[in-house]
Amino acid sequence: MPFEPRTPFVHTSHLPPPEPPMRRLSLLALLLATLPLAASAAPPEDQWFTVLLDGRKIGSFESKREVHGHEVHTTQTLQIELERNGVKVALGSSESATETLDGQPLAFASTSRLSGSETRIEGRVRDGVVELDTSTGGATQHRRMAWPEKALLPEGLRLAGLRAGLAAGTRYSALAFQPSSLDAAEITSTVGAFERVDLPGGARTLHAVEQVLAFPGAPMKTRAWIDADQTVHKLTLPMMGVELVLLACDRACATAPNQGSDVFARTLMPSPRALHVGELAGTMRYTLASPRNEATLALPDTDEQSVVVRGNERIVTIDREAHARKGEKPAPSDYKPNDWLQSDAPEIVALAKQAAGDAATPLERMRRVETFVRGYIRSKTLDVGYASALEVARKPEGDCTEHALLVAALGRALGIATRVVDGLAYAPGFAGKDQVFVPHAWAQAWVDGRWRSFDAALPGFDAGHIALGIGDGDPWRFYAGLDLLGRIELREAQSLAR
Repeated sequence: MPFEPRTPFVHTSHLPPPEPPMRRLSLLALLLATLPLAASAAPPEDQWFTVLLDGRKIGSFESKREVHGHEVHTTQTLQIELERNGVKVALGSSESATETLDGQPLAFASTSRLSGSETRIEGRVRDGVVELDTSTGGATQHRRMAWPEKALLPEGLRLAGLRAGLAAGTRYSALAFQPSSLDAAEITSTVGAFERVDLPGGARTLHAVEQVLAFPGAPMKTRAWIDADQTVHKLTLPMMGVELVLLACDRACATAPNQGSDVFARTLMPSPRALHVGELAGTMRYTLASPRNEATLALPDTDEQSVVVRGNERIVTIDREAHARKGEKPAPSDYKPNDWLQSDAPEIVALAKQAAGDAATPLERMRRVETFVRGYIRSKTLDVGYASALEVARKPEGDCTEHALLVAALGRALGIATRVVDGLAYAPGFAGKDQVFVPHAWAQAWVDGRWRSFDAALPGFDAGHIALGIGDGDPWRFYAGLDLLGRIELREAQSLAR
């Protein structure tokens, strides 16, 4: 299928939900759990927080801890509401854990809700092995995974903080397991001096604790304030150039009506100039920079995108045509079904056969899949949030994330390795803004010995696509790349002659 030129205006329904990165939102429960709580007295059994984004109330957070016999049960629940281009989006995340009194993991559960879509994960830990049940889009899968060595759940993290103490300058690390993404991240905490902090119940003098979460390529820094009994009263973390803040207060305060926050504009990255269809059909070179001089920011190298580090700048060269230059072959998991790309489901298999028809080569099959998905998802809407491929197969509606996941799942059903890319796509005009790069999603497939991109939400892939992250369709990993929004800017766009 030849590349089709871009339309003069990119419809909002073709682009992904511009809510803040879901992975970062889901980490709120984890962040509170990692902070040391009272050593001499039991932590609060039920603690409430109001959630603010850029100074506006967007939701609530509740943390519970209960001791039953020889077990400790913790539950942490986040409820927020955002707006994206005038559409309200409700997000919810609840995580629970069961541990022994000395912090050994026994079981965990996670429920995530986004615009009516729900994912449920349950795990039981025994002898270093986790028995997992995952439910997404009405389909349930059972599997096993190894428990990450030395990983801790909330009670284990609390005890690690108690052992470290609160002396100014104290520094300690722990490996924190997050049920929603089924992975672990090292968190390094540094205890600081006392600071005066304004809270809904009045100002208090509290210890400041800085934390660094060691995510690959872009570590996340947070700050918390705790009292002499080691109870958390305030937590902040950066998000798209502004602060997300949790403040301890009573239940009435935490559950008061939200003010609403339209974060859509913050997800758009201005282009230094207008880009034309002809140059986007070739090769482009972009200069991206971190205004905060975050030298650790990482962008992926692919067979279409090469990245050169120059100080706090990233020189990104993108060719519309893929070149087998990276030597990165597919992993076995790139061919297999997972919780979000259910390529073995009968509905997906049937659609894959219908889409591919009599195509003889993997490249032609993927081109037909791309065209098929573009027409199959008839309702182009932002209301879905993030649906799995099976959900889209059964109810064909959504934005670019739904297009990308269905393309990837159909490719795997045809025996082709695929993966899902999140990044930015150029739009001549979008939501009243001219010449901007907008958060976007597309799929890559391993054909002809290289990773080649396929974009069913737009007329096709071109050099106006900048990849920020690559995943397997899991929303928590998918949105990790979008953590870069608000932390990078585009300083130069240059067309390279072929």
